Amino acid sequence: MKYVDFKKFTDENGAQTIYLFEGEEGYFREKGERLIKTRFVQEPTLDFSSFDGNALKGEGLRALTDALCSFPFVSEKRMVRVTEFYPTEKDYEAYLKDIFENPPLDSMLVIVNASKPKTGGAQLSKKPNVTHIDCGRADEETVKKWIYITCKREGVFADGTTCGKLVDYCVGDMSRVSKETEKLLCYCKAKGVDRLTDELVDALVYPDSEYKTYELANAIARRNYSEFMKIVADLSTKGFNELALLSSLASYFQKLYEVSLMRGSDKEIALALGMKEFAVKKNREQVAKFGRGEVFRCFEEIYGAISSVKCGKLTPHAALKTVTVRLFFGNE
Repeated sequence: MKYVDFKKFTDENGAQTIYLFEGEEGYFREKGERLIKTRFVQEPTLDFSSFDGNALKGEGLRALTDALCSFPFVSEKRMVRVTEFYPTEKDYEAYLKDIFENPPLDSMLVIVNASKPKTGGAQLSKKPNVTHIDCGRADEETVKKWIYITCKREGVFADGTTCGKLVDYCVGDMSRVSKETEKLLCYCKAKGVDRLTDELVDALVYPDSEYKTYELANAIARRNYSEFMKIVADLSTKGFNELALLSSLASYFQKLYEVSLMRGSDKEIALALGMKEFAVKKNREQVAKFGRGEVFRCFEEIYGAISSVKCGKLTPHAALKTVTVRLFFGNE
């Protein structure tokens, strides 16, 4: 199941014997684990234990199975958490199979993994008695809905456009979205404000550097020279020197070009390139504005300027000026 369905599932079904939280979104993994611990473990100092999955190999797995077979002292359930746990199929058959097929009713095994198992690893999500919670990146609409509902619970209205701006500024990262939403709600409460606006987001949330690079590329696509220079000036006050800015742009346009060459869904491309699905969606939108040929030209201009700096032909300051002129006005 998706993480967004997990709380309702827990409300309706109570404690399960084995949970697997799996996916790159740390916010979902942490919240899911916390929900189980808060609801079913009344005395964590006595009825909770934790293991590092990387240290559990071969006979070492008996420490995990022994912990699961211990009775809770005070709590409804004893909780045994193991992080980054990727046992081989051989170790599963030798040490874990009986625990998965006949799990102790008084304990819960909570597995928290940031990624799926590699080739040859046991497919824990398909093993018996496993409740699998997909903690992958949420799509844009899901994150916007989360912001809207979270604000509504606190008596603050936020429309779709403002929620979308916050998602963009945080590049769809739920960990940052949650922190920024909490900060905005604290401000609204302190000031007696009952509506979250674009102006408040602009004033209180600094866009992720990846988003600022996205804005730079948008300014280039629109041939908006003044906007481009405004963003450059803003980044320079945040610790970006000319070479760092050029390197970020080169990397960004390289990724745009790679995305433009690929076919498939946003999710498939994100997995293939090791990107966030949200970023792939935004990249595709920008490629449509530029055209593939223009994307490659921009990359060549920026990469060429960086090479000129490295071989001593240009200073970083001159390289940025050269790139700016060529991107906006051509080579004349």
